[in-house]
Amino acid sequence: MRIVSLVPSATEALFALGLGDEVIAVTHECDHPAEARELPHVTCDVLPPGLSAREIDGQVRERTERGESIYTLDAQRLTELEPDLIVTQALCSVCAVSVDDVRAVAERMAAPPRVLSLDPHTLGEALGDIARLALAADAEDEAEELAEENAERLDRVARGVEGRARPAVVALEWLDPLFVAGHWTPQMIELAGGLDVLGLPGEPSEQRGWEDLQAAAPDVVLAVPCGYDAVRALVEAERQGERLRALGAGAIVALDAAAYFSRPGPRLVEGVELLAHVLHPEAFPAPPYGAAVLSLGS
Repeated sequence: MRIVSLVPSATEALFALGLGDEVIAVTHECDHPAEARELPHVTCDVLPPGLSAREIDGQVRERTERGESIYTLDAQRLTELEPDLIVTQALCSVCAVSVDDVRAVAERMAAPPRVLSLDPHTLGEALGDIARLALAADAEDEAEELAEENAERLDRVARGVEGRARPAVVALEWLDPLFVAGHWTPQMIELAGGLDVLGLPGEPSEQRGWEDLQAAAPDVVLAVPCGYDAVRALVEAERQGERLRALGAGAIVALDAAAYFSRPGPRLVEGVELLAHVLHPEAFPAPPYGAAVLSLGS
């Protein structure tokens, strides 16, 4: 099967299912696993480089209000590749090209491919979409094995946090302006032994004010700006350092959001394990994920 993935999380899932050899093209943001970086790209970013967090937010709002994506699709190249399956999403216009644009291109192909849109809102839906993807790509056995492994890992975390005090947590999906993480992140925090005091599971991220964070009185603040690694997340947190420290939280940590939180793929399970270490370091040693956690100094 010839598969084009237009979502980084789907690319990760396809490789996790052992289907990497069938992936013929990806997006410009598909960077995991390393083999995905060598594949042809059929998208590009239209935002100029070097923008601040607030400038990115402004550009995204403007384009969204006009019904435009921040990515462009190379329709000619996609057509020339003659895929059997195109995997995309409609959940977030910031995260991928428009699913309507993808379907329009697919319908014009000589042999129209199947277009599968993965649009999870919860952790269960995100992990369940791996099975949907496997069904479309004839990899049901591999999906069952992966699902069993993920369930065992999540059960291990659940057993480890059982009976422990749950710190109050605020997860920031963007820091200028402030957005509190929603969708699957509150569930991840709960599974890892925390209590998300502002985020709503299954709901979109929500813009909030600093007074909301102050009133929430978090024990832990997570800086998980969408699409950023831990180093860039720490930079963004430092820019708001005075305000973050004024919240009085016992810990302010920057996490690799691009790898373990932003993308609704198989590495969300690693994100739960990572959170368990952040919230309960006495029970969970640091997982071997490299520079995934960085602390904001006092």
